[in-house]
Amino acid sequence: MGLKLVGVNKTVAGEVHLDDVNIDLQSGQRYVILGRTLAGKTSLLRILAGLDKPTSGRIYVDDNDVTGVSVRKRDVAMVYQQFINYPSLTIYNNIASPLRNTKMGKDEIDKRVRHIASMLHIDNLLDRLPEELSGGQQQRTAIARALAKDTQLLLMDEPLVNLDYKLREELRDELLKIFEHRNSIVVYTTTEPSEAMMLGGNIIVMHEGRVLQHGPTAQVYHNPANTNVAEVFSDPPINSIRAEVKDGKAHLRIGIDFPLSGHLANLAPGIYQFGIRPHHFHLTPKKDNVIAIQSTVELAEINGSETYLHFHYRNRSLVLQEEGIHSRKGGDPVTVYVCPCDFYVFDEAGELVTSPDRFRSINQAVGA
Repeated sequence: MGLKLVGVNKTVAGEVHLDDVNIDLQSGQRYVILGRTLAGKTSLLRILAGLDKPTSGRIYVDDNDVTGVSVRKRDVAMVYQQFINYPSLTIYNNIASPLRNTKMGKDEIDKRVRHIASMLHIDNLLDRLPEELSGGQQQRTAIARALAKDTQLLLMDEPLVNLDYKLREELRDELLKIFEHRNSIVVYTTTEPSEAMMLGGNIIVMHEGRVLQHGPTAQVYHNPANTNVAEVFSDPPINSIRAEVKDGKAHLRIGIDFPLSGHLANLAPGIYQFGIRPHHFHLTPKKDNVIAIQSTVELAEINGSETYLHFHYRNRSLVLQEEGIHSRKGGDPVTVYVCPCDFYVFDEAGELVTSPDRFRSINQAVGA
């Protein structure tokens, strides 16, 4: 199955929800739509499902125009942020409900329900009602119902967002195993760059209703097309520092100068934005030729198993990401190290000029 959107726009009460979306999705592939709140992710999923019609543009399934065809006539299943189950039906009957509208036999329905329930570890809960389950178990039920039908298009709208951290990690791993054995198109939305990286496959980065970039997830991460993609696909957001290149040196506007080498060597004189991801700042030198920044701590923010260290330098706030939980006080002195080899460079319009990954890829290609 191939699913293509061509020039799709969606406007509601004069407000643009989708702006000229062009994407091509193929069976057996996993697509993660990454974007902040109100980026247009759910609007795009509803268009893909047939729940909403585009204001303009066309939708094709295997070259057949299905624009305006309702969800009832499409082979699609969808999982929402909030688990939706039938409260009066047992877990077994919740999962079986979409299968009973098909010509599938009773024995085959029973086999499929028990198989899916086992995969999601709720096979011991089939006789219970939804109200007797925890939130995580109810969301597993909703996911099981969507998977049971084995549709050609599976849409998942931030299905793990309301679960606790540990449960999210566990269920994400289980879903990955399930996705790998399905030949359908899987589209999964998230606001979290880390989740997008874990899910892998292909990524569609959205911002304010537009698709900024799409392609294999790792490729897009290492080569963001512009500053918007780099900011969306980084948590915390990528640090951006204005700089001038002249006389073979980069002069960062935070008072740091260094000679150009490696992937920066061929930069033409001019004004640029130098980007550095938070995890490329370090508190101990990791490489040769690093730059040492003497600073003070503004805030140490604990996020799961990581610490985001906000520090101040030359009237500019920057963020460092380090593994582990570390307690640091505001005002504490700190030395931060960064290697020029880790800088991304964007032009004044925000378009990518060069990235560390591109340079490494070129060197690997010629055997360096």
